[in-house]
Amino acid sequence: MSDEENYIIEHETTDVVKKKILWNTGIGLNKVDNLEPSEMLLNLAKKNIKGELKYHEVENLLNTHYETQNLNDIVVKKEKECDIVSTRIAQILEDDSFGFSPITLRNIHRYLFKDIYDFAGNYRECNITKKEKILNGETVKYVNYQDIESYFDYDFKEEKKFDFSKLNEEELIMHIAKFTSSIWQVHPFREGNTRTTAVFIQKYLNNMGFDVHNDIFKDNSVFFRNALVRSNYGNFPKGIYPTFDYLVMFFENLLQGKKNELNNDELYVKKLFDRQEESER
Repeated sequence: MSDEENYIIEHETTDVVKKKILWNTGIGLNKVDNLEPSEMLLNLAKKNIKGELKYHEVENLLNTHYETQNLNDIVVKKEKECDIVSTRIAQILEDDSFGFSPITLRNIHRYLFKDIYDFAGNYRECNITKKEKILNGETVKYVNYQDIESYFDYDFKEEKKFDFSKLNEEELIMHIAKFTSSIWQVHPFREGNTRTTAVFIQKYLNNMGFDVHNDIFKDNSVFFRNALVRSNYGNFPKGIYPTFDYLVMFFENLLQGKKNELNNDELYVKKLFDRQEESER
């Protein structure tokens, strides 16, 4: 067999800078659900960055630790989820393999949340809502659970045949923002949708050759989620319309290294709060 026919088996990277970014991304993404890592994870992450521990060794140590903890304690339960899922996000993002398919999205969810949620990797079988702070308690309208597969079939087919070559940079960012918004709005899982979407999109963009500044998620994952909310919420009689402006700003920073100020306070829909203030007078 010639050298050209040999495949290279991938191993964990020894790039310390890349490792730090991956861990920052994993930990940062969990902030969308108000999850914070334990001191134990932070110490184990440092050992992984230095090459002293592999990802699976980190996870094994975490599992052994949490076997002795009271998981009925909500604080401990949240720390466990953050620790395990952060480790898995870093591991998945380091892996360059990718398939553009809803199956990949499901498998990412399954891997991130196995042994965390009993529905990991399964589409929801009920309709859901979520009160959003930036909408003063109102909710985005998610896809009916019976239509999830049909929506994904359409979205992925359209994206796969889309011709990117005719877009300028501004149009390209807008297209990526709209595709991300579309698959997030389906909200196929009962929990973990934003984290799963973020990991999938990062891997998709890496696969397309983009230089993704993953560390943007370290401090801006909540902005990312709220930008997705704003791109999918409208109340036309009250003059409120979906906007991609904030999501575009996020992707400009993520893909182009721009320095847009990502201020979460700006995402609050002021009209919804003004209405409440008027009713309280």
